[in-house]
Amino acid sequence: MSRIAVIGAGAWGTGLAIVLGRRKTHQVALWANEPEVVESITRSRINERFLPGIALPESIRATGDLETALDEAEIVVSVMPSQHCRSLFERMAPSLHPETLFVSCTKGLEDVTLLRMTEVIADVLRTRHFTPRLAALSGPSFAKEVARGDPTAVTVASLDEEVTRVIQHAFNDSRFRVYTNDDVIGVELGGALKNIIAIAAGVCNGLGLGHNSIAALITRGLAEMARLVVACGGRLDTMAGLAGLGDLVLTCTGDLSRNRSVGVELGRGRKLSDIITAMHGAVAEGVFTTKAAVGLARKKNVEMPITEQMFAILENGKPPQQAIEELMTRAAKSEIY
Repeated sequence: MSRIAVIGAGAWGTGLAIVLGRRKTHQVALWANEPEVVESITRSRINERFLPGIALPESIRATGDLETALDEAEIVVSVMPSQHCRSLFERMAPSLHPETLFVSCTKGLEDVTLLRMTEVIADVLRTRHFTPRLAALSGPSFAKEVARGDPTAVTVASLDEEVTRVIQHAFNDSRFRVYTNDDVIGVELGGALKNIIAIAAGVCNGLGLGHNSIAALITRGLAEMARLVVACGGRLDTMAGLAGLGDLVLTCTGDLSRNRSVGVELGRGRKLSDIITAMHGAVAEGVFTTKAAVGLARKKNVEMPITEQMFAILENGKPPQQAIEELMTRAAKSEIY
């Protein structure tokens, strides 16, 4: 039996725990920060707060204690919100070991440092005097659809071929297909940056704009995502795959996208603070990632006009119509960067 710890019991973490729990060869510990989530799963086998109506396999045990969750874990699946990644790994560090494999499934960037999540994990665990064996998993995957068993394809990336092979085998089944990649930078940045474009797509929807606008946004959004990925050392072809185009299309068009939903409400004129409050603890990573993405783009001298305008809307309350007007009246140029 493989012992796997999933750290983070939001909808995405719970969905991944269900995928892992379907395998009879896995024992899965699901750590939740919220006591009511632990109680709900223990009592009814359902995460009533974040993933109602979907039963968890009996092989999954919920706990609110990190040390218990990590006990003898061979694989640690990191699914906490990006802003909590560093602090949680600092708490987890005494219970972690060099032989453990880590797979980050969080689609975001750290605000102040501009680091990707695998970089944050490595940075923390260096203080434990070992270099963690890391992978990143991303792709078009709404938690609810993953949990109910809809066919889904994702990609897992690591510089260590053995890590990708083990993680691929651990997650892969007839309803959750895992491809491998060695472009960790591209996979992680693709997963983080698409959330920003998804908020913008929601804004267009909230304003009542049509399919032309969304198609243009997705295409030009992908172009600026690709520019930053390449500038950071990632590969262009990754952006044509599951962690790039696949995830971007999903989150820009699907009604289950929290990031798109935030944008819809912004387009309808609601204040961001009110929108976040109404989410009752659910996380739209793009809200937190936009500032970091702008900082990273400026550091790498990469032009990202859509991301810049989303930053102005989210941080400064810029009217969406004004942002669209400025995007549409920028200096004319070639499509090819």
